[in-house]
Amino acid sequence: MPNPWTGKGNPYTKQEVRDRLQAVVNQKKAIIAAGAGTGISAKFIEKGGADLIIIYNSGRFRMSGHGSTAGMMAYGDANAVAMEIGEFEVLPVVEEIPVICGVHGSDPRRRMWHFLGKVKDMGFSGVNNFPTHSIIDGHFRNVLEETGMSFQKEVDMVELATKMDLFSIVYVGKPEEAVQMADVGADAIIAHVGTTVGGSIGVTSATASMDDALERTQKIVDAVKKANPDTFLLAHGGPINTPADVKYVLEHCKGLHGFVGASSLERMGIEQSLTNLTKEFKALTL
Repeated sequence: MPNPWTGKGNPYTKQEVRDRLQAVVNQKKAIIAAGAGTGISAKFIEKGGADLIIIYNSGRFRMSGHGSTAGMMAYGDANAVAMEIGEFEVLPVVEEIPVICGVHGSDPRRRMWHFLGKVKDMGFSGVNNFPTHSIIDGHFRNVLEETGMSFQKEVDMVELATKMDLFSIVYVGKPEEAVQMADVGADAIIAHVGTTVGGSIGVTSATASMDDALERTQKIVDAVKKANPDTFLLAHGGPINTPADVKYVLEHCKGLHGFVGASSLERMGIEQSLTNLTKEFKALTL
């Protein structure tokens, strides 16, 4: 149903978002979800035809000229930043496509049922688990797991969102994490294979190869298909950056439904277009 106050747009119910995405898949088209860190990004991502817009705190850092991984650090209140971008920048300018809120599910200062109520009241149509501890590994990940800031808290957040009729699209780094999310009702699962390559602040040596990204993505897809075949499955990150990269992954990874781009869309687009446009202006002579 449309927004009861405006007659169109957000918020949508969980099933309404699912129906929209299923219609895309039924047309044999790729689902494209896009991260937006500013209102102008969201406005023109919508004009470009994206199926979902996701807001997370890393978008603010990215659009300030910093690496997306800044969103994983203690440089601000991730949940507050996502809500602020949503309230004052993105939700006022997006006309029709669903907008999803990045939620730091392991934030120990929030009563998550209460916070998700605010997310819903703000007009978001769903949640995403970002910042996510699924992309942290090694000793520090073990410390987080053992000190009450575990990935399970993100799973619990998604389970609660499901009960509250919020659509959920979630990041995972491993098949077992994907199954955890599928089991609590996650609607869409994103195989996260690392920070995106390219541009001025993308990774170079700290990324997976395309073959490794494909293998990791396929394992996640296969695990989810067994756990809940009704789940939408998307790729993200690492060497999967350009439309050509995404085309390659969709052709070589069986069962994928689409792609989530954050740096790939708003950062790459702005870096290239502003650089080239400025060069055109500077080429003018008196």
